[in-house]
Amino acid sequence: MLLPHSISGIFQTLPILENYPTPWEITTDIQNIISQILATLDPDFIIRDHIAIHKDSVVEQGVVLKAPVIISKGCFIGAHAYLRGGVFLAENVSIGPGCEVKSSFIFSGSALAHFNFVGDSIIGNQVNMEAGAIIANHFNEREDKRIWAKVNHEIIDTKVTKFGALIGDNSRLGANAVTTPGTILPPNSVVGRLELVNQMAKP
Repeated sequence: MLLPHSISGIFQTLPILENYPTPWEITTDIQNIISQILATLDPDFIIRDHIAIHKDSVVEQGVVLKAPVIISKGCFIGAHAYLRGGVFLAENVSIGPGCEVKSSFIFSGSALAHFNFVGDSIIGNQVNMEAGAIIANHFNEREDKRIWAKVNHEIIDTKVTKFGALIGDNSRLGANAVTTPGTILPPNSVVGRLELVNQMAKP
């Protein structure tokens, strides 16, 4: 399966994800998934209006959280970050000032520096995104907006119009790098500064 090869311990952290064969099925149903996870959280979380923040996390002034959102232990959310559309942050994730995260899972120890956008994506453990790096999630410029993904040399129609990327563990994205919708990066990938990762797969 694609997910456990990309993200170590993903099903141990969130067993519910085993019910979804592909990452784009997860991001499409993310609000329902996070709502189910909310019901299982321990008392160390402060939960209000479908937003859960662990007592040992830091959320700076000006942050906007739109439910459902889960912010796990040891996370840092910088000033004026914007989390919406269903967001799950595993332990020790850092979201820098001015970042926007939409409909995404971000796993342990990963960091967005500042002014990043991550949309409809699954980000592995210990991934680092330098300032301004963007994970695009939609083909605004195309008439046919369906997203195709290249997985193990096979081109797959995701049947969705919004999916950003699956980023494997320990990957690095340099400042102002951009990934096109449907990108699959294996663990330990390195994307240089100002680089475009163009995996616009289509048969």
